[in-house]
Amino acid sequence: MAIGSGLGAQVGIAAEASYGTFLAPTKFIEFTKESLQLKKTTAQSAGIAAGRLVPLSSRRVVTQRQASGSLEMEVTTKAMGVLLQTLMGTSVTPVQQVATAAYLQTHILADTAGKSLVIQKGVPLTTGTVTDKTFLGCKVISAEFSCEVGGMLVATFEIDSKDCDETQTLAVATYPAMSPFHFGQMSVKTGAYGTETALDGIRKVTLKIERGMAVERFYAGQSGLKKEPISNDQVKITGSLEGDYVSTVLDDLHTSDAATSFVWDFTGSLIEGVHNERITFKVPAIRLDDAPPTVEGFDVIKPTYNFTGLYDGTNPTAIEYMSTDITL
Repeated sequence: MAIGSGLGAQVGIAAEASYGTFLAPTKFIEFTKESLQLKKTTAQSAGIAAGRLVPLSSRRVVTQRQASGSLEMEVTTKAMGVLLQTLMGTSVTPVQQVATAAYLQTHILADTAGKSLVIQKGVPLTTGTVTDKTFLGCKVISAEFSCEVGGMLVATFEIDSKDCDETQTLAVATYPAMSPFHFGQMSVKTGAYGTETALDGIRKVTLKIERGMAVERFYAGQSGLKKEPISNDQVKITGSLEGDYVSTVLDDLHTSDAATSFVWDFTGSLIEGVHNERITFKVPAIRLDDAPPTVEGFDVIKPTYNFTGLYDGTNPTAIEYMSTDITL
């Protein structure tokens, strides 16, 4: 029996072969918080019958079903590939680095058609019995990554789901040995694409990728369930850089509204050869939107620069992930 609290909970995922079709989870996520829930739309018959004062229970129907919520977690050195692929859209095969145990995943921003997940969560009763809630047709509609002084690299994935199935068998959770990426491994670079240089004084970074999708594709003949959401807006990339006012590099970029390439990197332990565990976010062009430095007292000046990520016409937005994962 499991522990009868959140300590006994689990989340497993698998990439779907087709939207909304169950596959047993093959990866298990060490999450910190989740909010996935079934959402049903009901209708109550309002027919008038002589003397009836209360609507009939038997005349209430469920007209639509869907689900949504979020997964919050620390970004780790293994098992992140499936989530990154579902966010970014490119079909990725890890590439072995020479003859080492290091495998590089390059997730390039693309349309997410055909990229969906099964997310199965186990929710413990106080008795220790773990109930199954399997969410089918899960699309990642946004993800936000952040890291600050003394903290872990954390991520929040917002999920849209076709349905929740409670008839599946809960998979047995297994977890590989892995570590979280953290502030001590973080670097931030800006400059011309491919020749970026390190920024000094950065204390916190956030990066958010939002996928505009038509998530209300409910049609006749679908038993009240939706069809796969499709892209209906351009991808929005935003973020922020917080730090001490140690130079005018960002200040000058804000004033001129010039574009700069942005590279946010976490380099972990050595895998083999010259290859370390690593996750790197690359945005080919960002422009700073607001918040030049202001003096608010005796302390060190600490500006926050909000930015918008854009396309430079040549180079794609990408997430690189180096790990020992041979497959996603």
